[in-house]
Amino acid sequence: MDFSAALPTFLIVLREGTEATLIVGIVLAYLSKAKQSFLSKWVWLGVAAGLFASSVMGAIAQKLIGGFSGTVYYLTKGIFSLAAIFMLSWMLIWMTQQAKTLRQQVQSNVEHALSDRSSNKAGWALLTLIFVAVLREGAEAVLFIAGAFNPDLSQFGLSQYAPAIGCALGIIGAAAVGLGVFKFGLKLNIRLFFQVLGVILLLIVSGLVITSLAAFDLANTIDKVKDPITGAYQFLDPPQKVFGWFTLGPQILDTSGFLPQDKVPGIIFATLFGYSDKLHSVQLIAYAIFLVTTGTLYFRSLSGKQVIPAIVRSR
Repeated sequence: MDFSAALPTFLIVLREGTEATLIVGIVLAYLSKAKQSFLSKWVWLGVAAGLFASSVMGAIAQKLIGGFSGTVYYLTKGIFSLAAIFMLSWMLIWMTQQAKTLRQQVQSNVEHALSDRSSNKAGWALLTLIFVAVLREGAEAVLFIAGAFNPDLSQFGLSQYAPAIGCALGIIGAAAVGLGVFKFGLKLNIRLFFQVLGVILLLIVSGLVITSLAAFDLANTIDKVKDPITGAYQFLDPPQKVFGWFTLGPQILDTSGFLPQDKVPGIIFATLFGYSDKLHSVQLIAYAIFLVTTGTLYFRSLSGKQVIPAIVRSR
């Protein structure tokens, strides 16, 4: 059984989940310091609501893609992949810029919530704060999973749902990090932790560029037509393109002979970084442009330079 598809979802959810866990931990710690721990129940309600909403989004996305076939399936998968590329890369850079002031921003929001004399209103404000934080991270994970993976019917048993298993393990891992830091005083270098996961996330998202282009190419390809008289399908050789201007270009790499993408370790590279043993020129160029551009912005944000304008960051 192949569980390699669990790797990228585990890493994505671990990073996104840890961000949400840190926010929850900061809020709980501040409530304890302010002697307002009785409001903690609202925080946990926000966590539960955020996880539930994320799960519903995931189920809808999976049902949406799973309910399609052929051209519509590949087109939908390509659109989800593009959305995941945008959201994950944007949040990667945005959160890196916010890292130094995250605690202050969260505490400021909590202070604003506690400023209301009504405990119910303060509770609802805290619930909303946590709900949005958890849902934001959950939505990014949902977009990635919907755009990159589906249950693999060629596998058996639990391995069909490897992405979902990776997602569950990522949530457990994020919760463990939060408990270790806030409950047991674990001395974890959070900055280094996010930097390492950030680089891995950058490579994973870059791989989605290859995946999305392949999905759009398949959506643009007609390989069979239905005979109006017999009702039988006739396969076209060669297949035809709906839009002739959209092409992946000539195939420039073929590594299937020594590193096939359906066998270890190629299958791990394919699920983790979008590796393809048959790569076309447009895919390689798009991958390189995205990796260099987004990578440059990411490392600039690590150095403390403002990449995203303040008007955007203050949303």
